[in-house]
Amino acid sequence: MALSLTVVCAWGPRPAVAGTGGTAAHLRPALSSSAGPGTPGSQVWEKRYNGPGDADDSASALAVSPDGSTVFVTGRSIGSLGSYDYAIAAYEASTGTVRWIKRYDGPGGGSDVPYALAVSPDGTTVFVTGASTASNGYYNYGTVAYRVSTGARVWVARYNGSGNTDDTATAIGLNQDGTIVFVTGRSFGSSGSYDYATVAYRASTGDRLWVRRYDGAGSGFDIATALAVSRDGSTVFVTGGSTGASGVFHYATLAYASMTGDELWIKRYNGHGTGGDLANAIAVSPDGTGLFVTGYSSGPAGDPDYVTVAYEASSGAGLWVRRFSGSANAADAATALGVSQDGDVVYVTGYSTAAGGSSRYATVAYAVSTGARLWVKFYDGPGDGNDHPYAMAVSPDG
Repeated sequence: MALSLTVVCAWGPRPAVAGTGGTAAHLRPALSSSAGPGTPGSQVWEKRYNGPGDADDSASALAVSPDGSTVFVTGRSIGSLGSYDYAIAAYEASTGTVRWIKRYDGPGGGSDVPYALAVSPDGTTVFVTGASTASNGYYNYGTVAYRVSTGARVWVARYNGSGNTDDTATAIGLNQDGTIVFVTGRSFGSSGSYDYATVAYRASTGDRLWVRRYDGAGSGFDIATALAVSRDGSTVFVTGGSTGASGVFHYATLAYASMTGDELWIKRYNGHGTGGDLANAIAVSPDGTGLFVTGYSSGPAGDPDYVTVAYEASSGAGLWVRRFSGSANAADAATALGVSQDGDVVYVTGYSTAAGGSSRYATVAYAVSTGARLWVKFYDGPGDGNDHPYAMAVSPDG
C-alpha cells in the first residue's frame, strides 16, 4: 500500500498558519489560507500525490507564493527504480488544482531527499534543497530551481564537502531582492566529522558565490539545522548544534555578510545540564534588530527543555534566555518559532511530554522586549498518542 503525500487547505477569515505536523492519527502538510467561503478552519480541498513507485511518499516542506495564488509542497517520493526522488508539486491555492508536478533524481541513481523550499520574493522561481546521491554513492547538497509558471527546471547546483562523503542541506532562504539563495546543513569535512556548511548561490543562474564552513571547538559533529536572512538582506544567520569542548552539543549561531560570506559574529549557548543542546529554528524580528533561536537543551535532571535565546542581530549580544519545562518534567523539545508582524511577540512550538507519558503540542508566547512568558497552550490529538508539530507561521495581523 502506498503512503501518499497529502495537502489539506482550510479557510480562515485572514491569513493564518502554514506548516507541517503529525499526530498519532495523521501525518500531512497543512495550509490555512485567507480567501474563500466557509466556516473558519473548515476544509476546502485535499489533494494526494502518489509517486510512480506506488510506495512511500512523505512531504517535508510547504510554501506559498507571495501573491497567495500557489501552494508548493516538496518531499521524498519513491520512483519507478525503487529509490527516493525529490518531488515538488504546485497547486492552485483556492481550488487545489494541480498546476504541475516535477521530480528530481540525482546523478547517483540513489535516494534523493528534499528538506526545504523557498519562493523568490517576486514569485517567479521556487527553490528546493536537500540531500541527493552523487555518483560516488554519497549524499551531496542538491539545490534545484524551478520556474513557478511552468515548473520548468532553471538550474541544479550541487555541493560536495571537503570530506567527499555525506552532505545534507536542511534549510534554504533568499535575500530581500531575491538575487542570492542561501543553503545550509551538515557536511562531512576533511577531519572526519560533520561541519556546518553554508553556501550562497546566484539565484538567476545557480553560480556559487561563496561557501563557509564552521567546525566547533570540540572538533566533533557540527550540524546546521536552520537559516534566516535579515530583512534588509545584508546578513544571513545560521544555527544548529555544535560539539563543545566537553564533547556534547551546544547551540551555535553564526552571522555572515550575505554578499561576501565574511563571518560577523558567533555565539554559543550551553544549557544547565550535562547533556546536549540543539537549536532547531531561527527567526529575525520584523524591524531587523532582534534574532531568536529555539530548540532543546538538557536540564539539571537530564531531560531536555525548550530553550529560546534572544540576540541583538547586529552584534550577537545576548538579550534574554527562557526555558520551558512541561508538567511532566520530562522531554520537551521546541521545533519551530515565529515573530508577530508588529515585533512584540515571539511564538515557539514543539512537543512536550504529558503526565501520561505521551507527547503533545506545546506553544509558548513570549514578549520580545523582555522575554516574559505571555501564555502557553497545549494540543493533544484524537489518537491519544504522540503529537509532534514541525512548523509554524504567524498571520500578518499578528
